[in-house]
Amino acid sequence: MDVFPFNAFSLGKDSIIEDFVTINNGAGDVQIGERSIIGISSVLIGPVKIGDDVMLAQHIVISGLNHSYEDVSLPPSRQKERCEAIIIDNGVWIGANAVITAGVRIGKHSVVGAGSVVTKDIPPYTVVVGNPARPIKFFDVKTNDWKRTKC
Repeated sequence: MDVFPFNAFSLGKDSIIEDFVTINNGAGDVQIGERSIIGISSVLIGPVKIGDDVMLAQHIVISGLNHSYEDVSLPPSRQKERCEAIIIDNGVWIGANAVITAGVRIGKHSVVGAGSVVTKDIPPYTVVVGNPARPIKFFDVKTNDWKRTKC
């Protein structure tokens, strides 16, 4: 735990943080809801808000922190940091080795396939895979069934 006193860290009831996880709230709050699981060797860098009943598999990187690079007279390491909150809604499942980039929102009951890189918001009830992650399925409320997207 790399938790600083000047930003919030909260862990909801019955949530689990497995071994070798790094949680850092130095750049922004880290909030984890109830009954959520943070898998082995994952990294969470705030600002991040994780809802209830979220499952993170192993080796996932979720970082709301990024560095600027636009000023070519300075290396990125000397440029201003940028923080954009990541929001992971209730009931989300994120597969092993996925990367979630700053400013992204993952909608309720969505699934992120293993090894995916999420760079854009994901609507609720959507399955995404790949780098960059793209939708392959969604839940159709009219038919009450999961449907494949047209690629």
